[in-house]
Amino acid sequence: MSKPVQITKSLHAWMDVFMHRSMRGWGRFVKTTGLSMPQFSILMQLHYKGSCGMSEISERSNVTAAAASQLVEKLVQSELIERTEDPNDRRAKQLSLSKKGAKLVEQGIEERHRWMDELAGNISAEESGLVVEALEILIRAAGHLEEKK
Repeated sequence: MSKPVQITKSLHAWMDVFMHRSMRGWGRFVKTTGLSMPQFSILMQLHYKGSCGMSEISERSNVTAAAASQLVEKLVQSELIERTEDPNDRRAKQLSLSKKGAKLVEQGIEERHRWMDELAGNISAEESGLVVEALEILIRAAGHLEEKK
């Protein structure tokens, strides 16, 4: 088997395991919050990308403005996000994570990462060094792909 085919097969296999384990833990956590996955996705967007307007939530979530508004309303009522007046346009609203929402997102991220901590405990010190090197190569290569966009 040629090297490009080997690495591609190995990356696919790892991605399948990684996504399955990550999403399983993530899904379980989200269920415990009483929120839907789209609602939790909005929290994650605000965590990673910062405050934004309703139109950005609609675009990122690939839903209509009305649907985004409904999703956001429950999050506002639950005090997970804050809706404030946009300083540049009084007619528009800015959405941002509240302290309560940020804490919930952090708990979700910890839950999603929990299995990785267990996995790391099953890797020898020698293997850990190899894994770190390989991951640094992958991170760098992925960064180059992002630069091309």
